[in-house]
Amino acid sequence: MKSITIQGTKRESVGKKSTKALRDAELVPCVVYGGTEPLNFSAEEKAFKGLVYTPEAHTVSIEVDGQTIPAVLQDIQFHPITDKILHADFYQLSDDKPVVMEVPVRITGRSKGVVAGGALRQSFRKLKVKAIPANLPDEVVIDVTPLKIGNKIYVGGIKAEGYSFMHPDNAVVVAVKMSRNAMKGGAAAEDEEDEAEAEEVKTQSPDVPTTEEKSFEG
Repeated sequence: MKSITIQGTKRESVGKKSTKALRDAELVPCVVYGGTEPLNFSAEEKAFKGLVYTPEAHTVSIEVDGQTIPAVLQDIQFHPITDKILHADFYQLSDDKPVVMEVPVRITGRSKGVVAGGALRQSFRKLKVKAIPANLPDEVVIDVTPLKIGNKIYVGGIKAEGYSFMHPDNAVVVAVKMSRNAMKGGAAAEDEEDEAEAEEVKTQSPDVPTTEEKSFEG
C-alpha cells in the first residue's frame, strides 16, 4: 500500500485557546493513538491533500521531532460550512497488530445483465477491512462479468486473502437491477427494495463512532 508523509510539530498545549490559534494559522490539530501514550501534534492542512482528497487508500508516515511513526487515518473532522479540516485522529501501526481502515472498491468487467438492458447498482464505494499492516489491500477488486439481471454480490462472497471485512456477510456490494426503460411497471418496486436493502445493511453494519460522538478537547 502506498504511503504519504506528514510532517508535524509536537503540541505542548492542547487547550481550546491553543487549538483555535493553530486553526487560525491553517494548521490541523492531530493525535496519534496506539503507542505507549497518545501523541498530540499539528500539521499543515495542505499536507492532507494526498491523503483525504483521493479515492486511493494510503498509510501515513508521521514525522514529529525526528521521530517517524507509521500510522493510518482513523477519523477526520471537517467544518460543516467551509469544509476546512478541524481535527484528525491517527492510529499507530505495529507489524503484528491488526488495524481497520477503508479501501476503495474497483469494479471490473461488463456484466451480462447490463448487456441485456439491466442497470448496475453499486452500494459501497469503499469497504472497511481488518488486517495486519503487511496484508492491507490497496483495493478490493470485483469482477461483475457473470452477473445477470437480479444477481447480487455480497460481502460474504468476496474472496479476501489475509484480511477480513468489517461488514455483515449479507451486505450487498453490487447488484444488477432491471432498468426503468426495460420494466417501467416494476421500477418503483425495485427502488423500494433497494432502499429497504440499504437500510438493512446500515443497521447491520458494525457501530463505528463518529467524530460528533467522540469527546475530544482539541
